[in-house]
Amino acid sequence: MDLNGKVAVVTGGTRGVGAGIARAFVEAGAEVVVCARRPPEQPLKGTEFVPLDLRDPDAVREFFAGLPRLDALVNNAGGAPYRPLDQAPVEWHARVIELNLTTALGASLAAYEQLRRARGAVVMIGSVSGGRPSPGSAAYGAAKAGLESLARSMAVEWAPEVRVNTLVVGMVRTELSHLHYGGEDGIEAVSRTVPLGRLAVPSDIGAAAVFLASDAAAYISGASLLVHGGGEAPAFLDAATANKETSVPMKQASTPQKEA
Repeated sequence: MDLNGKVAVVTGGTRGVGAGIARAFVEAGAEVVVCARRPPEQPLKGTEFVPLDLRDPDAVREFFAGLPRLDALVNNAGGAPYRPLDQAPVEWHARVIELNLTTALGASLAAYEQLRRARGAVVMIGSVSGGRPSPGSAAYGAAKAGLESLARSMAVEWAPEVRVNTLVVGMVRTELSHLHYGGEDGIEAVSRTVPLGRLAVPSDIGAAAVFLASDAAAYISGASLLVHGGGEAPAFLDAATANKETSVPMKQASTPQKEA
């Protein structure tokens, strides 16, 4: 998975999962440009930061037109705070969908010509929220479901010059994990629900993104790669009383790893 001589753009690559992806591309030898509205609190070694509002189509087109080369685009920018549907107006939910879906479409379209010339790759950062109910973040889940569908269609339309795939990401431990799961006790309790016994760390997602952007994945396009530690055990297994003596219990989690 050598990316020496390649140029990669990671949107929203200034912290959390995005920073982990950017670091992984740097370690693989790529020249990495990260773009977001605000610069990282700590400079990311080996990357170039460019301020960019992905919701501004003209600015996005100008940014990509100014790149001398582009081999990989990682559409990572996104996210949403907890907000039940009936506790926010439709305009708020529409902005969530715009950030998590429309901006990825806009960036991909703006990058297309350079990616086509380089026979490059697009990696969408999806979420398990796009494939299951997502109470409290319904608009986010809907956007991630749309992102995965968009990637499959894009992969067909842009083949064979550009490969397009989605990383379907599960729960990740970042500097903001406490906002979703609580403190250490909450994170440890949530980790016990994951078959592999821990939350992902950003470097796990970064390694998978590098793989999809590399020649090692040269025949993979239109795919969705699950990076979720085995997923979620069905709730009925814990609730049912039959076969308790012979059923395989969920493994107890080890102490979650520190943030990357």
